[in-house]
Amino acid sequence: MKRTFKLTAGLLAVALSSSMLLVACGQQSDAEGGAGTPEKSYKFRLADNHAPDYPTVIGDKKFAELVEQRTNGRIKIDVFPSGQLGDEKAVIEQVQLGAIEFTRVNTAPLAEFNSQFGVFSLPYIFDSDEHLWRFLNGDGQKLLDGMESSRMKGLAYYDSGSRSFYSREPLASLDDLQGKKIRVQQNKINMDLISALGASPTPMAFGEVYSSLQTGVIDGAENNWPSIYSTRHYEVAKHVIVDSHQRQPEVLLMSKSAWDRLSESDRKIIKEAAMESVATQREAWKKMEDEAIAKLKEAGVTITEVTDLKPWQDATRSVIDKHGAEFKEVLEQVSKAKLEQAGKESGQNTAG
Repeated sequence: MKRTFKLTAGLLAVALSSSMLLVACGQQSDAEGGAGTPEKSYKFRLADNHAPDYPTVIGDKKFAELVEQRTNGRIKIDVFPSGQLGDEKAVIEQVQLGAIEFTRVNTAPLAEFNSQFGVFSLPYIFDSDEHLWRFLNGDGQKLLDGMESSRMKGLAYYDSGSRSFYSREPLASLDDLQGKKIRVQQNKINMDLISALGASPTPMAFGEVYSSLQTGVIDGAENNWPSIYSTRHYEVAKHVIVDSHQRQPEVLLMSKSAWDRLSESDRKIIKEAAMESVATQREAWKKMEDEAIAKLKEAGVTITEVTDLKPWQDATRSVIDKHGAEFKEVLEQVSKAKLEQAGKESGQNTAG
């Protein structure tokens, strides 16, 4: 998808000042180090909209720590959590310009800048977390590589769990969603998904969801476990049905202009550090997810597991039919990963 880039005076000024800083840092390093140590020094920024103790920020900090260690402090990455540098969309635009060097964003807003990431909005294309990560660690890397056409460098995926529905009223089956007003992120696939399940899609800002649930403006919403707990939505919507309709990972990105300034050895350090930080982030995510589920149960939230996804998949087949052609190659890779995962599990069962 082509995107028109508009440089405002403010962003251009920030981008230019950032570039001047990088050049200045490099010149200082060369002068101090002499001919035998030509590697430049850099001070970068990494933007994240989550709180300092959120799993993605924990991953960000691990990444920055590894880079600093492996360059003996020559490359320093300062992590700015809690949306200090702007919301995800604004930050992505600044990363494209080179005004901010790194960010961590979800695939949902990223799809506006690279349409292929919209595949993660399609319903029920991943059977499990294991299926998702087999894809991400395999052909999913091609999506990261494709970010260069959008003036960014994809470095690694972070975990964001799966999304399920929660409501003011009991949710025990697909029938219970019929006619419900469900808050949804505003994009075409999500709107079609809610409609296909028989509910009424109601786009609204995330910050308005609690009061809208409380007053009955909406009947329910959908999100991952930590979000349901941390926003306290469970106080006004005490029924969750675990259908895991979407698995939308997070992505660690670098500005292509900043990447291009690095030496090959520094690029290798950056990429390897990003990939190694994934284990730390996923461990933090699993811990936070388990804690959120336990606390929701303690608060009296009713949790219903969907044991047969076929009716849900059948109901949303029209969404795949309508939007799937745009992601034909990626969906083939997702299917390939599914077969590989099934083969691995079958082999383990046989061996057991």
